[in-house]
Amino acid sequence: MSILNVLAAGIASYIFGAIWYMSLSTPWMEASGVAVGPDGKPANSKEPLPYIVGFICTIIVAAAMNHFFIRAGISQVGSGLIWGAGIGLCLAVPWIFTNYSFAGRPIKLMLIDGAYAAIGCTIMGAVLTLF
Repeated sequence: MSILNVLAAGIASYIFGAIWYMSLSTPWMEASGVAVGPDGKPANSKEPLPYIVGFICTIIVAAAMNHFFIRAGISQVGSGLIWGAGIGLCLAVPWIFTNYSFAGRPIKLMLIDGAYAAIGCTIMGAVLTLF
């Protein structure tokens, strides 16, 4: 596993996130309470910072997973899928649910964002073990 694996895993998860949130944009905007512009898109959709931060964060998560995988000897795609899903479902999702519960966010938002974290980590796990 190398830096190319990390970049590929981060990019794959980021692309999945773009598809995920484009397909769920209306329920996500309703649940999140994000300000919507006259065009029906989030008011900050033209701002590059959230996209840059999101991309950097996917690379950080992929790098951390890569480190864990190397230390644990995880190198098969099946194991990468299982461990990626486990990391998403058992680490990322509970954290999201905890934060959103205290913030009084709707369950629909928890499910949309939690599913993205779980599936995104699963994708990362698979991609990290492809090469």
